[in-house]
Amino acid sequence: EVQLVESGGGLVQAGGSLRLTCAASGLTFADHTIGWFRQAPGKEREGVSCISSSDAILYYADSVKGRFTISRDNAKNTVYLQMNSLKPEDTAIYYCATCWGSDSRGYQYDDWGQGTQVTVSS
Repeated sequence: EVQLVESGGGLVQAGGSLRLTCAASGLTFADHTIGWFRQAPGKEREGVSCISSSDAILYYADSVKGRFTISRDNAKNTVYLQMNSLKPEDTAIYYCATCWGSDSRGYQYDDWGQGTQVTVSS
């Protein structure tokens, strides 16, 4: 059974930083593209970023480019999302998931965890 467990969320002031962690089990981690998406109340799900099995960053959402950085450590079965210069509009539940798709067709997510809440105060 695939399990992805997110952690690292919290309450932070605008301009602050957080680092989210996703710990994976139940899959051959090094073979999978992993990503993050977020869900804010009353808003549609928004893909944030995906990173390939070979450590290539496939995309960042325009809303986070230049502020967020995705990375992975295959030896630890872990993916990270470093979030800097946080804004109130970044407030959402952040989910880690397996990621698939392409630039032309868009990216989809499967097997997400329970999520971690990120709240950015103004």
